[in-house]
Amino acid sequence: MTDTATTTDPQGNPGRTDPSQMLAVYPELAGTVAVVTGAARGMGAAFAEGLATRGVDVLAADINIDQMNDTAERINATLATNALADKPGRVVAARVDVTVRDDHEELAQRAVAEFGGLDFWINNAGIFPFALAGEISQEQIGAVLSVNVEGVLFGAQAAARHMKPGGAIVNMSSVSALRVRKGRGAYCTSKAAVAHLTESLAVEFGDKGLRVNAIAPGYIDTEMTRWVREDPAALAHALDSVPLHRLGSPEEVFGPLLFLLSDSARYVTGHSIAVDGGSRHV
Repeated sequence: MTDTATTTDPQGNPGRTDPSQMLAVYPELAGTVAVVTGAARGMGAAFAEGLATRGVDVLAADINIDQMNDTAERINATLATNALADKPGRVVAARVDVTVRDDHEELAQRAVAEFGGLDFWINNAGIFPFALAGEISQEQIGAVLSVNVEGVLFGAQAAARHMKPGGAIVNMSSVSALRVRKGRGAYCTSKAAVAHLTESLAVEFGDKGLRVNAIAPGYIDTEMTRWVREDPAALAHALDSVPLHRLGSPEEVFGPLLFLLSDSARYVTGHSIAVDGGSRHV
């Protein structure tokens, strides 16, 4: 998808790649409208910036509205001076609590009011709790299922109510849907549910002419996985369990996302694309 080299430092951190310099070009995306949840930082912020660079208007939402406002302001300022962004889209910040069903409906309505339509919805918001299986509390399992699973369902429902045929929904699953990790039982369970929910939504929303797919990232260098970089033993284990022997970057997840939204994937639905450096096979 891109011939931009990605380097790593001795700790396995990937060299950052400007989303605007990834060479995949899908001109049909210009002038479309997307909602991205969990967009204040990490992969969500990279998604919002990458889409806007290609002319997509983005309603970027997060529960932390102050951070979301700062991120949107930064992205818009960057786009204004980016020579590679010929006719960039706008990034508008919004607050969303993905556990509240009505918040998703309000997002969808705002996207339509602000930009005149809704073409894409990226369910990116999620949490990553830790607890050994015997210590998972009722509060923790309830919270992770509410954010990671119900948040995806509510977002997809709102999107489907406002999208026209040809629209696309992308959910964020995880390689953890396929691999067990000690201390992440609640998280792994939630992401397995997202993978299966994606298939169910694809089957039912296909009647509406909508596509629903998922991306299953592995070790991606974001705030959520900072603990890996900060723990030498965890980092060594992570790098040893990834055939490419490095962490991925948010921009490397953006490439598959871009494909799934594009017309090149117009006959692709109900799939989860692993972006994990091959770690699911180890």
